[in-house]
Amino acid sequence: MTERREAGTHTAEIKGKSSPPDDAPLASWRDGAAKAAVVGFVERVTAEGVPSEDRVAVFDNDGTLWCEKPMPIQLDFILRRLVAMAEQDQNLRTRQPWQAAYAQDYGWLNDVITRHYHGDDNGVKVLAAGVLTAFAEVTVEEFEAQADQFLRTARHPTLDRDYLACRYAPMLELLDYLAANGFRNYIVSGGGRDFMRPISQDVYGIPRQRVIGSGVSLAWKDDGRSGAIVRKPEADVLDDGPEKPVRIWNRVGGRPLLAAGNSNGDIPMLQFSQRPDRPSLRLLLRHDDAAREFDYIAGAEQALELAGTHGWTVVSIKHDWTTVF
Repeated sequence: MTERREAGTHTAEIKGKSSPPDDAPLASWRDGAAKAAVVGFVERVTAEGVPSEDRVAVFDNDGTLWCEKPMPIQLDFILRRLVAMAEQDQNLRTRQPWQAAYAQDYGWLNDVITRHYHGDDNGVKVLAAGVLTAFAEVTVEEFEAQADQFLRTARHPTLDRDYLACRYAPMLELLDYLAANGFRNYIVSGGGRDFMRPISQDVYGIPRQRVIGSGVSLAWKDDGRSGAIVRKPEADVLDDGPEKPVRIWNRVGGRPLLAAGNSNGDIPMLQFSQRPDRPSLRLLLRHDDAAREFDYIAGAEQALELAGTHGWTVVSIKHDWTTVF
């Protein structure tokens, strides 16, 4: 890990790049429509004296705050566990998702994710069945320790950097800029809540209590001492699509002023941030930089179309950011 972060402040370096001074909060953003929209939004919130309790910003994680290709980081974590299971039981090697994990069939896995963003969850159900089995009966503390160890030591398969160095520097600056102007930032992700919590403060300056994500069913186990909470092989909620605004309401009790995402699964969250009585901003990150990251729109076609129709701010990695990581 290359830095530790506190909410609203830079305390070290971002992977070889000195932290920007306090008077340049969006130093990695090029001057243009996207940066102007962000700054103008924050200035309106300040000028209109929007109460602090209303200053809420929500961010998708995979593909919005950190890199999600060639596969979401959590999927790599899960696949390694599935491979270990298949090595112990060869019968699993002919069943999905163990088969894809063991054979490193990333095409099957990416197709599952892409079809999910187009409304076809048949593959997701198959993948979820394996995921739920992989960590069944593990205590929440044990799972968090495994996730924390993985995130702080594993490396991205193609970008030649640690996974925690795959967060987007301009988005870190945006989080700090908002926090410095009285915003409470939340992660609202289709990824696992308990996978992101151990690193959310260090990486994003977002307390673990503000991480909203997918989860499995949990159960209390009385061991005659302090007891334990264990993961059950049952889904609780997939925090994606229409679940995102519902979960935001459950946790926050209101609509956010700013929402940022990058895929069709973020559309309801972006729509939910529309506030007729307050300044509001919807950001859609577009992955269009094959040289520095990846170039793809699969799973984001509908979101990009709606951005043009409804005037959402599209942030181009290629054209709006001077640096990516």
